[in-house]
Amino acid sequence: MKIAVTYQDGMIFQHFGHSRQFKLYEVENGKVIESKIVDTNGHGHGALAGFLSECHVDILICGGIGAGAQSALSEAGIQIFGGVSGSADEAVLNYLSGTLQYDPAAQCSHHEHEHSCQSHSCHEDKHGCSGNDSHE
Repeated sequence: MKIAVTYQDGMIFQHFGHSRQFKLYEVENGKVIESKIVDTNGHGHGALAGFLSECHVDILICGGIGAGAQSALSEAGIQIFGGVSGSADEAVLNYLSGTLQYDPAAQCSHHEHEHSCQSHSCHEDKHGCSGNDSHE
């Protein structure tokens, strides 16, 4: 299983659509076996769903997230745990232990239109999602 967390300076970044980095956690048998930080390289909003899908993410832990992004992530089969704040590492450990505090209704309310990824390819691995390098 792979878990992604919106990330900035060790903490959960609070606006999914403006996330410049994600911390990705590879989990086996209920334990984190590897983690790394990946840059989004300027992709935002709707394109981030494609980015996370490319990275084979199963679970997203984040702060606020808009309805359009929620829909795109859901279509990609990514389960969302929004409304979370604090340490990224701690949130993942809490998720794995079944104690993660999240808000299933957490949304950014300023989005009134859909974003798409028409100006670039969402299917190129420019982000290091498939590599094994760790950036702790």
